[in-house]
Amino acid sequence: MLVSLLYVSQPTGPVTTSVTGSILRSSIANNKAADISGVLCQGTGLYMQVLEGERPVVNDMFYRIVADSRHRHVELLSMEEIQKRQFDQWSMALVHLNANDPMVKMNHPEFNPYASTAKDAMAILEELVKTSWPIVTTEP
Repeated sequence: MLVSLLYVSQPTGPVTTSVTGSILRSSIANNKAADISGVLCQGTGLYMQVLEGERPVVNDMFYRIVADSRHRHVELLSMEEIQKRQFDQWSMALVHLNANDPMVKMNHPEFNPYASTAKDAMAILEELVKTSWPIVTTEP
């Protein structure tokens, strides 16, 4: 059974290019091996990520993220059964969120995924993926 899991978390320290690169590289390697697809959105002081795959595998990956010392205040926003992967082209891709991004302001003036409904947070994430360029990934 395929599922899509959406969560939000905060970094435990400063978000640097090397930290983000490390997360992206390990996510791509781990997710490829586990047949997980998804996208990670990084903003000032937050991560928002979608993981897609078989339910037990996605659950295991989420528990590893919760235990990862680079994340704090990890909150599950939604987990639902899906018929088809939405982000199947990437085992993981990175979209940078910017507080000044007009899509963030247009869709949610005070963007706070902790206070948003899962539906609203996912809609913002989907719109950011559609309108962001470049999306950082090391995959072909």
